[in-house]
Amino acid sequence: MNTLRTLVRPALALFAVLAVITGLVYPLALTAVAQGLMPVQANGSLIERNGQVVGSRLIGQAFDDPKYFWGRPSATAPVPYNAAASSGSNLAPSHPALVDAVRARIEALRAAQPETTQPVPMELVTASASGLDPHVSPEAARWQIPRVARARGMTPAELDALVQAHTERPWLGLIGMPRVNVLALNLALDARPPR
Repeated sequence: MNTLRTLVRPALALFAVLAVITGLVYPLALTAVAQGLMPVQANGSLIERNGQVVGSRLIGQAFDDPKYFWGRPSATAPVPYNAAASSGSNLAPSHPALVDAVRARIEALRAAQPETTQPVPMELVTASASGLDPHVSPEAARWQIPRVARARGMTPAELDALVQAHTERPWLGLIGMPRVNVLALNLALDARPPR
């Protein structure tokens, strides 16, 4: 019995010390460092407009109005762009459900923009692995310019300049691909004075 006490007491003491360090001290220290060095990112990279949060730079939103640029489809459930259920569809490229969904998305894009004869960019008809991607390529944004120009009464050149202004470059010019945050681009569209 005495041997059992000599084994259990140090084990419980070590458990308590490690629980405090890993469950309290470490998370609090990490939170303090993150808040001090990069508070915007630590708080979700939120985008505000007129003092109200309208979204995050990290999570896509569903846009289907012709006057807006549309992002990648979302595969999250039960609603699109559900950050609590980040996931892809996990369907194989040959799965009939994915093939039907892609065809339906292509038809919807073609119907919204019948004057465009170029192929529909793949990212506008397939979800990302997370189902939350807030970005499209500059090419996918430019593909949508005719529809947005017609709906807003703007020239394609004006919209192309706006897409260029909102194109994020690769980090250090090397890491990543050029991309456009769809929410930021659409907010910039709404901030323009009406014609």
